[in-house]
Amino acid sequence: MNTASQTIHSSSTLSLLSIVALTFFGYVAIGLPLAVLPTYVDSGLGFGVVWAGITISAQYVATIISRAQVGRLCDHYGPRRSVFLGFLAFGLSGALTLASALVTGAPALSLELLLVGRLALGVGESLVSTAAITWAIGLMGPGETVRIISWNGIATYGGIALAAPFGAWLAGQYGFFATGAVTIGLAIAGLILAQTRPAVPGVKEKGIGTGQVLSRIAPFGVALALASSGFGVVMAFVALFFHSRDWDGASLALSAFGLAFIGVRLGLAQAVARFGGLPLARVSLVLEILGLMELAFAPSPAVAIIGAALAGAGFAPIFPALGNEAMARIPPQNRGVALGLYSVFLDLALGSTGPIAGLLANQFGYTAPFVLGAGAVLLSLALIMSLRRSGGS
Repeated sequence: MNTASQTIHSSSTLSLLSIVALTFFGYVAIGLPLAVLPTYVDSGLGFGVVWAGITISAQYVATIISRAQVGRLCDHYGPRRSVFLGFLAFGLSGALTLASALVTGAPALSLELLLVGRLALGVGESLVSTAAITWAIGLMGPGETVRIISWNGIATYGGIALAAPFGAWLAGQYGFFATGAVTIGLAIAGLILAQTRPAVPGVKEKGIGTGQVLSRIAPFGVALALASSGFGVVMAFVALFFHSRDWDGASLALSAFGLAFIGVRLGLAQAVARFGGLPLARVSLVLEILGLMELAFAPSPAVAIIGAALAGAGFAPIFPALGNEAMARIPPQNRGVALGLYSVFLDLALGSTGPIAGLLANQFGYTAPFVLGAGAVLLSLALIMSLRRSGGS
């Protein structure tokens, strides 16, 4: 019996890894330009810090718009179709990024191509990230939701952690256009892998209405959105923060964030089962606040990198811990829609954080975005404590 149990667990782990790999390919493509894109738009094309923030955030605008429709597509037709469409969108983004880099002599056109490419990247993210999780839940069952979301998060930020320094090296060696070419290659790899995975059929039975789904997940989604502002400012402004101080190591700070995130996520399913999602989230948010404040007032690159790692460790449990609480309130027929709407709160936070923090950085310097993020995380902590007191867990 023990051997049979181990065999089943090993089989489920391999099945999960095969789906998680799809997420990994997608987020390597997303992470490639992160360390170089803000500086490329700011000083390379000459459009300034606000447009750098807008360019980063454009991806999330497309994701926000597409999330609910993607969820319905997954629920009705199964997740494989969404994954295929997602990697086609990644390929389009890579082609537009490559084209943008080839017309830098016309900065306005270059920026327009880049922005459209970021929008395509956002649609691809929405399709692949939502479908991969629903695909894995369909294969393994809802009892594995925390592990599935956690491992997809590892693939997400692991991909970013590996891609950020690689993207910086790639752009340094071959120019910014190389990130577009590599993105096209990742899209092709994702399409090939998706074709080999067993399909999960859609659910034809009608569930509850979208409004009911939204009302059930909204408290958890708002807390997620506030907590995600810390992640948003790290992703969008670490490179500019380091550049403003003439420091090297911005890509290392992004990697530290991602690697700390991975370390926490590896044991997260057991921690949620033992302590509960909301109590664990409360402790994690305190750690995220401390990391953001350390990063904001860091006297050296090493301290800033440590602060980024603390912020990553603190942010790690939030999406799966709150997501597990939210998904438990949703029938199976609406799982894709619920996951899409829950993720919209993350997208809204990331889409609004860049421009707002960019305006603050213009006025008060590059410490301001991280202070803003810490303040938003503090509000998330207050909301989660309120949910706990009112019996929301």
